[in-house]
Amino acid sequence: MNEILILASPELLEMRRQWLQSLETERRLAANTLEAYERDTRQFLAFLTGHLGGPATISDIHTLRTADLRSFLAKRRREGSGARSLGRHLAGLRSFLRHLERKGLVNAAAAGAIRAPRQPKSLPKPLSDRQALDVVSAEAQLNEEPWIAARDAAVLTLLYGCGLRISEALDLTPADIPEGATSLRVTGKGGKTRMVPLLPIVPQVIETYRKLCPYALSSDQPLFRGARGGKLNPGIIQREMQKLRGALGLPDSATPHALRHSFATHLLSGGGDLRSIQELLGHASLSTTQVYTGVDQARLLEVYDRAHPRA
Repeated sequence: MNEILILASPELLEMRRQWLQSLETERRLAANTLEAYERDTRQFLAFLTGHLGGPATISDIHTLRTADLRSFLAKRRREGSGARSLGRHLAGLRSFLRHLERKGLVNAAAAGAIRAPRQPKSLPKPLSDRQALDVVSAEAQLNEEPWIAARDAAVLTLLYGCGLRISEALDLTPADIPEGATSLRVTGKGGKTRMVPLLPIVPQVIETYRKLCPYALSSDQPLFRGARGGKLNPGIIQREMQKLRGALGLPDSATPHALRHSFATHLLSGGGDLRSIQELLGHASLSTTQVYTGVDQARLLEVYDRAHPRA
């Protein structure tokens, strides 16, 4: 056992052990989360040992003040923890204190009085043009069953070629993309519909899949089918994308949703305006589109230099 923990009272350590066990067996938290909570509370007990000048006890936890918790978070910030890590530290401590409170041992009000650090907005990471084209190509698909490989290529092409969400692509029926179609009516979040132009490649890859699919594709049934004929589960496409990442040497950020990011970012870089891209993505707010695309700073400066009278 870590020597810092030896300085805490046996009663407190036992309560901590029971709490971690309940997170694993009852709440079934992921192994990474459990490991993080174990580490966070261990660091907190080490902090209390120095902060209080002696081994931490349940009584010490009971008399914790909001200032004590803020001091711990401030120490972690000085040691390099960012907003996300600090938020997780606080979430773990709150969970532990609530466990002790349910046992009738402490009052968890101090932790509840602290507001979690504001989390930074994480900008999506689009793939490069070359990476996106590699991912959606029929030749890149890894499934040995030809119709499934064609299906995966068609779904991924819809994500990158039309900027669809994966749920929107998998909700399509054959009637949504009739022969000769040049646009696609998409039903997005909140039941809102939008029209998206179809690049010539999109109907082509879908037609290849249709010809190979062993199941009858009724006009009002899901277009994309799983191996047993039911509606395709998005998890299947996510797993295929994970395999493609390894095969093509792509970063972990290369997910099915990253293809939608790439669609928007590449349109912007190619001269598209934000308002049009907003319509194509089905965003209610232009500010959402602005964050979504990351707004290529180099392109904005180029437009500024070309168009502003004082440039």
